[in-house]
Amino acid sequence: MDNTMGVFLILLWITNVVQPNIFQAEGVKVFPPVNFTLTVSALAEVFLHWKPNSNQEQKNYTIRYDVEIITPVSEGYDTKKTHSFRTAVLHNGFSARIRTLLLFDDLQMKSDWVMGELKPPPGAAETSVTNLSCVTYITIYSTVSLHCAWFPGKGAPEDTEYFLFYRYKTYTEECQDYIKDKWNRNIECRFSRTHIDPEEVDDLIVIHINGSSKYAAIKPFQQLFDQNAIEKVNVPRNVTVFLEQNYLLAKWEKPISSFPKECFEYEFYLCNLKSGNKQILKISSNDFGLRIDVTCRYSIRIRANHYICCKRGFWSDWSEILYVGENKQENSIAWILALLCVSSCSIALLLAVICKIVLPKRTGSFRDDHCNQPHQRLTTKSCR
Repeated sequence: MDNTMGVFLILLWITNVVQPNIFQAEGVKVFPPVNFTLTVSALAEVFLHWKPNSNQEQKNYTIRYDVEIITPVSEGYDTKKTHSFRTAVLHNGFSARIRTLLLFDDLQMKSDWVMGELKPPPGAAETSVTNLSCVTYITIYSTVSLHCAWFPGKGAPEDTEYFLFYRYKTYTEECQDYIKDKWNRNIECRFSRTHIDPEEVDDLIVIHINGSSKYAAIKPFQQLFDQNAIEKVNVPRNVTVFLEQNYLLAKWEKPISSFPKECFEYEFYLCNLKSGNKQILKISSNDFGLRIDVTCRYSIRIRANHYICCKRGFWSDWSEILYVGENKQENSIAWILALLCVSSCSIALLLAVICKIVLPKRTGSFRDDHCNQPHQRLTTKSCR
């Protein structure tokens, strides 16, 4: 009886609550937004803007907007606002669509899509730069330098001049320090100081390169870089190594960086100079201990990279080589002494044998001569 009553109450709730909502929504039309525009607001940044449809009933509905980026990279999201900013490379154009979402309790109704598009900028094929690469460095003054390099496009005339700009958040700057190729074309750019914040995590750096030529329209090129992913991490500082009995102990300080020491990992390179054995050990702390053969001499180097706190950058250069231990020579000395002893004994024995063989013969000959000479002299005297 209780179960029957429970089912009855559920059915009654569905009839009185849910059904009226459905009935109320059935006669409502959902209109798409109007005046949807796409505008380039900064380097590699698009401003999407639209207005609500004036024909849309307000009542007790919640109105949101479903936004879908189609190119260059697919992305979808919804928002209550009537505008949005998106960062994307624009050298191949940009397209997006938007629709109205009408929400009432658990119900959701959608309008048709409205499309928007930005055409690619003009330029001849294969005239834009290729193989763009960039790297950042954090200086001892906690500023960030930037270095980018690229190849000229295969279809770019020899008189092509390339010009690089970087954008970080709201700041944009043009390069003033270029390196040129043999045709006097810019192929590298250096910023000794930028507005990149070394304390930020995974913010984007926009690189924009356009160009000019008398013989062709040069197509611009853009690329987005994660600021931490292109950072060349600094070398670990104050590396010290020493022996404690048969343990190798090493300590060092984290690289120059605004991140705490927990944000780094290290590679510890150890080479046994006696055997030639080499090993690289991963370490996530600022000290390290390892049992070693104390009769050997070792070379040690350390390098660092980001760990946990942000995306990995480029590994730092190796630290200067440090040496510890000595190649013990006791066994070699013992062998040398033994060899000298054996050699000496062999030489002495050889000399003894030679003396024993040679000296008696020489003594006997001397005696014969000594005895014969008086005999001869006596014979001579007797003859006289």
